[in-house]
Amino acid sequence: MTTTLLSTAGELHARARTGRRAVVMTMGALHEGHATLIRTARSIAGPDGEVVVTVFVNPLQFGEGEDLDRYPRTLDADVKLAGESGADVVFAPAVDEVYPGGEPQVRITAGPMGERLEGASRPGHFDGMLTVVAKLLHLTRPDVALYGQKDAQQLALIRRMVRDLNFGVEIVGVPTVREEDGLALSSRNRYLSPAERRTALALSGALFAGQDRHAAQEALRARAREVPATRARAEALSAIGESRAAADAHAVATAVPGGPAAVRAAARQVLDEAARLDPPLELDYLALVDPSDFTEIGDDFTGEAVLAVAARVGTTRLIDNVPLTFGAAS
Repeated sequence: MTTTLLSTAGELHARARTGRRAVVMTMGALHEGHATLIRTARSIAGPDGEVVVTVFVNPLQFGEGEDLDRYPRTLDADVKLAGESGADVVFAPAVDEVYPGGEPQVRITAGPMGERLEGASRPGHFDGMLTVVAKLLHLTRPDVALYGQKDAQQLALIRRMVRDLNFGVEIVGVPTVREEDGLALSSRNRYLSPAERRTALALSGALFAGQDRHAAQEALRARAREVPATRARAEALSAIGESRAAADAHAVATAVPGGPAAVRAAARQVLDEAARLDPPLELDYLALVDPSDFTEIGDDFTGEAVLAVAARVGTTRLIDNVPLTFGAAS
């Protein structure tokens, strides 16, 4: 399909609209993760709707010493990938178009959630992110906007902003896209040397270890709920040579360390091992949080949670996460 490249909001507003407009916001350097977002947007917008991909490297969300100048800019390739994935328009405004009066004096403040995890490591990042998202929502005027779940805290904050400030737009989260070895797709992966990439696999490895530990716990608890702990059952198991305590699902579920603490411990073990590699992984944080506010969950928590990690390998900082649900079968 033919994809139109636009650089001003006036050009975008002049386009005739007949169906839903779906927007995918990016900072360029598009990869398969972005392509998945665009394809999902295409399916939501339908054949009569319109998919707009924004490409804008936002200076407000880069802190001192971060990689604003180093961030890859590949607009020609971005337009090609966007078109192949189903985009009608690539909106690539200049800084003056988004911030016509220079850096804005009035900005969106992320609040307490924006000061945790990524916000603590990158002060001011989420204020800058929400400010540009708010401006791009106004400039593109979408019916629906799509964001990747890899940036889970960003997605949660955008949803909160849209709800708190009454933006008339639907927010859709799209699952993380991974490479064959498990590494979450990111524009920053290109900075990794082969040795650094091997170390970086510990991020997804830690998350998968925590996820596996969680799945085993939930399976044990489900079995414990389904099978009565009767005397007759225990005697029958003992008769075939099984230890009553080991075989009875109630005893197993109670005896082994479980819940969030065990999930954190399983993930932490992988990260500790990666810290001894060459080059080493330098952990920023490992957190198991409530996605509504990104505070750490307690051992009695039930419901949806996010296991998140951030670390640096060489000069490249990477993030990743997986969703978990505690007490799903209760």
